[in-house]
Amino acid sequence: MSSYNCEIKEQPAQPTMSIRTRASLEKLPEVIGQSAHAIIQYLGEIGEQPESVLYVAYFNLEMSDLDVEIGFPVSKKLPGRGDIQPGEIPGGKVATCMYTGPYSEMRPAYEALMRLVNEKGQVPTGISYEMYYNSPMEVSLEDLKTLILLPLKK
Repeated sequence: MSSYNCEIKEQPAQPTMSIRTRASLEKLPEVIGQSAHAIIQYLGEIGEQPESVLYVAYFNLEMSDLDVEIGFPVSKKLPGRGDIQPGEIPGGKVATCMYTGPYSEMRPAYEALMRLVNEKGQVPTGISYEMYYNSPMEVSLEDLKTLILLPLKK
């Protein structure tokens, strides 16, 4: 069994620029790519750039109709345009777990993170964030690095 670097910590709120949309699991990679490209292009047009890596927030687990927010952390609240809107990754107590490997094999990392959350008597909000530190276009599937982040109820 793999070990995961999971922890509970406090973090400040992080401004973001994102697109909220719906997609099936099969269409998600295409939707993520298109959304990320549109956000990067818009940020460039207004003279800004991402502060950190691409993230996807998952608001449900219905694989045929995922409710997702695709975006990038930015330095400050910025004006939106069309589907690209300002938002934030909430501050406060969060549970995090760094996972290395294929996206399709992330379940044990989520399970390890939920064990920690339960052991510490915490309750997740129901939204999960995945921060993607690299992509399948850059590295092998075994070397993909993803930070899983679960905001916790106060």
